[in-house]
Amino acid sequence: MSGTEKTKKTKKMKNPVTGGKPDASEQSTGRPAGRPVGRPVGRPVGRPRRLDPEVMVATARRIVEEEGVAALSMRRVAKELGSTPMALYHYVQDKDELLMLTLSGTAAAFPRPELPEDPRERLVAVAAHMHDIIGRIPWVLDILALGELTDRNALWMVEEIIDCALACGLSPARSVRAYRTIWSYVYGDLVFRRAAARRAENPSRREFFPEMVTEQDAAELPRLTEVKDRWREYAADYETVEELEAIVDGLLRRGTRNAKA
Repeated sequence: MSGTEKTKKTKKMKNPVTGGKPDASEQSTGRPAGRPVGRPVGRPVGRPRRLDPEVMVATARRIVEEEGVAALSMRRVAKELGSTPMALYHYVQDKDELLMLTLSGTAAAFPRPELPEDPRERLVAVAAHMHDIIGRIPWVLDILALGELTDRNALWMVEEIIDCALACGLSPARSVRAYRTIWSYVYGDLVFRRAAARRAENPSRREFFPEMVTEQDAAELPRLTEVKDRWREYAADYETVEELEAIVDGLLRRGTRNAKA
């Protein structure tokens, strides 16, 4: 290859904008026109910034607190953090794990109460404490409704209930069932209370129970017709601790009676 051919091969192409003359950026930096100054060659554009796990969890918790579990998604959290859903998966496996993290520490925020020594009284006190703290953070109900998701810091209450049930004479199997019964009452009562509060804040013109029961139902529903006008008064006039005592006493009486049989 001759020197003339080399010159032709390596001759610089004309800049289509400046007509062959280098523009200002080429003159000052030697960088081809159009490439932003200071950006390394080959670095991907729009690379997501590194996430802070604590900020990620706090964002998820805020969404759940303000809008409910249904509003939470990996895409929603990523959008609020200015990132991508795939970036979140470097920290959590899925939405369930993210929900678990939102629960983490909620129980620890409430100091453990001083508990009585008597196992029956201790059992009631722990159950009442459980009802109280979840009642203060009702958004937790939506997460717990998904099943098997819980705050590890809350497991001491489950441990106490099982231990007290065993100390009262129940078998391991009946102790677990006793806990499930107590939890069903706590959870169900709080769900009902929240629904009632929501309905009171947003009254509807439709008739719900017990208003839907009328005198025309007397033949088919005589007892409901009789108490319907005072239903809400009767339903609200009770103490949670008294109801828990009744449940616990029934569970212990049944469990120890069957054990002696």
